[in-house]
Amino acid sequence: MSAQLITSLGMPEERKLTVSFRVLLSLYAIIPLCFIIQMTDVFYLHGFLRESLPTKPTHFLLFQILFGTPHILASTFVLLGSRHYMGFYRRKLVGMTVAIAVFFGVGSLFIPYQAFYVLVAGWTVFHVLKQQHGIARGVCRLPSWAFYLLLILSVAAGLFVYIGIFLKNSLDAQQTEWIKQIAFVLSTALALSGLYCQRYISTLFGRCFLWANILLVISSFYFYVQHYYFFAILVPRLVHDVTAYLFYVTHDYNKHHQQPQNFLYRKAAELKINIFIVLPLCSFALAFILQAYGDHAVSAITEFFFGVEVRKVVTLGLLGYLALMHYYTESFTWKQDSPYRHFIGFSK
Repeated sequence: MSAQLITSLGMPEERKLTVSFRVLLSLYAIIPLCFIIQMTDVFYLHGFLRESLPTKPTHFLLFQILFGTPHILASTFVLLGSRHYMGFYRRKLVGMTVAIAVFFGVGSLFIPYQAFYVLVAGWTVFHVLKQQHGIARGVCRLPSWAFYLLLILSVAAGLFVYIGIFLKNSLDAQQTEWIKQIAFVLSTALALSGLYCQRYISTLFGRCFLWANILLVISSFYFYVQHYYFFAILVPRLVHDVTAYLFYVTHDYNKHHQQPQNFLYRKAAELKINIFIVLPLCSFALAFILQAYGDHAVSAITEFFFGVEVRKVVTLGLLGYLALMHYYTESFTWKQDSPYRHFIGFSK
């Protein structure tokens, strides 16, 4: 992570790292990189890469371990690692836990699986793109109506791409074509809206951020219609996850580097582990253990003690719950009045 050292008013005489907007913008380089690889595959490899890649990233256990789950676990560590945070958000956490249990417990009796899937997919896409547009909003300084216009179009287009990829085996040819056409119309509307809204941005840097987020969606649509489904999911997933880690690591450095304030960082200090790798190391290691062995371990235990094999308790139950809680908590934990913000700052 690249961040400059500054003095924070909230933490006098203490070195504080900031999240660099230039570094965040550089993450979008994955878009042209994937495009170059795709063009190389089309013109020189005759589609070998397209045929070799999985039809969706979840076919690769490695992809699940590298993207999605680790940053969800990292955000959980940040929240659970502070008694103050837990106390501050206790009512919201309890309320959302009850809501998830009731909705998915009772709702599963009446709501079709595909409807559930679309609802969760919509929340996932909204979470991913809201983070990126929210960060860019501080740079672009768009009017509220323009910000929400671009966000709504981005989420709508992204949702149809998501559905087209992950539900493609349950869609007939006509439905698939409809989804592609709707995604095309929404992506076109997004690009045209970007052309209009950029007049409200006074800096070149701000316009670059604006178009980086627009291209995040358009490139995903392009890779979808070209049947490079892996790239279509990889592009927004990588940008989102790495951006999140930059926030988490910066926050934890500022909070713990002078005096570790929880067990995780106290133990890391004893073992002389660099503070910058503590959170990524723990979250990636736990993601690997849970994804690779969690379901099997729980199933073996329940079968041994109760004679019943329970499947997907970890990957669908526990990680699903943590993912939904992550989408919820991230909507307010980084806002201006949050205690998180005492340990985060920004620089260009």
